[in-house]
Amino acid sequence: MFNTQKAIDTIKNGGVVIFPTDTAYGIGCRMDNKVAVDRIFKIKERSKKNPLLVLVDSIQMAEEYVEIPNDVKHKLLDFYWPGGLSVFFKTKKNKVPDIVTAKTSVLAVRLPNHKILQEIIHIVGVPIIATSANKSGEATPYAVDNIDDDIKRKVDMVFNGECTYKKESTIIDTTVNPWKIIRVGAVTVKI
Repeated sequence: MFNTQKAIDTIKNGGVVIFPTDTAYGIGCRMDNKVAVDRIFKIKERSKKNPLLVLVDSIQMAEEYVEIPNDVKHKLLDFYWPGGLSVFFKTKKNKVPDIVTAKTSVLAVRLPNHKILQEIIHIVGVPIIATSANKSGEATPYAVDNIDDDIKRKVDMVFNGECTYKKESTIIDTTVNPWKIIRVGAVTVKI
């Protein structure tokens, strides 16, 4: 089970953790710690040309880092957040490290429907990276037992818990007109 205080301390201090979200098991760290973010790329054997997703505790936290148009808020976020919808937004200048966005001006953001995770993010005070806890190209894990032992050894902490959706998040790019569904996943969205 979650040891919330240990998770908060580990993430605050630049650690990398594996944790259950509402969709799948994630591997993450604080978004603003470039050394920890770099570790995630190495642990996952992921190309730095692939941007990462972040989790936030609220729409307000997201708005500190990205531009959220009113139509996106009213047509998507009001209905699907918290939950299994990740949204591409344009970043605010100098707010998100280049390593997170793969040197683009776009950031994928999600508000998980997971109270403990929301609490951890809130206390850490910045969005946390949440990419699936697998090596690049391998199957997404929905249980702690499905996570590669090599990955578990390379992180600072592993939490056992339950993923409720057991499906990757749906991803929508709202930086293009019309909006584009990038991946169909945990929630069905009509745009």
